[in-house]
Amino acid sequence: GSANIGYKATQKIYYYGFKVHAIVSDDGYVLDYAVTRASVHDAKETVELMKNTHPANRYLLGNEGYLGKRLHDRLKQMGYELWTPYRKNMAGAKKHNDRQLMAIRRTIESDFSLLTYYNAENNRARSLTGFQARLEIAILTYNLAYCLERFN
Repeated sequence: GSANIGYKATQKIYYYGFKVHAIVSDDGYVLDYAVTRASVHDAKETVELMKNTHPANRYLLGNEGYLGKRLHDRLKQMGYELWTPYRKNMAGAKKHNDRQLMAIRRTIESDFSLLTYYNAENNRARSLTGFQARLEIAILTYNLAYCLERFN
């Protein structure tokens, strides 16, 4: 009764289920997450995650899903500067889309995609509670592997 239809722009497909919104450090550690219906836009959950997490780094990187003046202004009021790449068809995209920031974004996305290795994306739970429990296990396992690799 809680799940609904969402759109995955990267694969250009519709899906039924839930969406995970996450704050990830610039080196790939998952700081916080929230589970919502699939149709909830990424920008709607961002401010709440920021209130819970309070990341030390005041500069945030987001993908094209975080474009929008309202979100940028709200985060600026909270003391954060959000950088998102412009879409290729937007004015000034070549100048704005800094190669170094794009490289960091790709690294974060690559690290975050590793969560699929721990069955975070298709965990086949039959309830929201089961989904969240399996997701927490996947994130915990991912973060433990991250710490072992980083600090060993």
